[in-house]
Amino acid sequence: MRTGVPEKIQTIIDDIDERVNASLTRLTVLKKWFEHPGRLSAFGLWIARRASGRKGKTKGDAGALLDETRALLGTAATRASLFQQIDRAAATRLHERARAFQNEFQNQQWGTVRIIHCWPLLLVEKGLALHLGLSLDPGDGYKLAADWTQNFDPQYGNALNGRSRGKLGELVRFMFAVEAVEDHP
Repeated sequence: MRTGVPEKIQTIIDDIDERVNASLTRLTVLKKWFEHPGRLSAFGLWIARRASGRKGKTKGDAGALLDETRALLGTAATRASLFQQIDRAAATRLHERARAFQNEFQNQQWGTVRIIHCWPLLLVEKGLALHLGLSLDPGDGYKLAADWTQNFDPQYGNALNGRSRGKLGELVRFMFAVEAVEDHP
C-alpha cells in the first residue's frame, strides 16, 4: 500500500542538505507507517542485517555475536527477503544472547542506566525483538530508526546530520521496496 511517508523522510534529507541538521523527532512519521501489518517485523530484520553488516570491525565476544547474526540472517536484503521467515528458535536464542551480553546496569544520580559496549549489537537486539514480535509497538520501530540514523555532532548533539543522510536514503529505499512488495507480492 503506497503512502507518503517515504517522501516525508526525503524532505528530512533535503533539510539536512539545506540546514545541516534536523531533529530526531522528525522521524515520528514512521509510527503511522509501522502500523501496517508486517512492516515492523520486516524493518526489525532489515535493521538487524544492516547493523551486523560491518564484517570484521568489531572484535571479541561482540564480534562473534555479530558474525552469528550475519550467518543466521545474511547481509543482503533483497526484495524476496523483505518478509522472509528465519529460524525463529535460533533468532530467539541470538536475541537473548545479545541482550545478556550487554545486561550491565549502573546506578546514576538520575536513575539506573544500561551500559552499552557495542552499539551495533544493541541494534541487532532491538531489531530481532521487533522481528520476533517481542515488541509490537510502532513507537519502538520509530525509536530503532532514530537509534540507527542518529549521528553525534559536537555542534548539534545527537540529531540527524552528516552520516544520517545516507542512512535515511537507505531507509527511503527500504520503505519503497516494502510498499512495492505489498502492492505486487
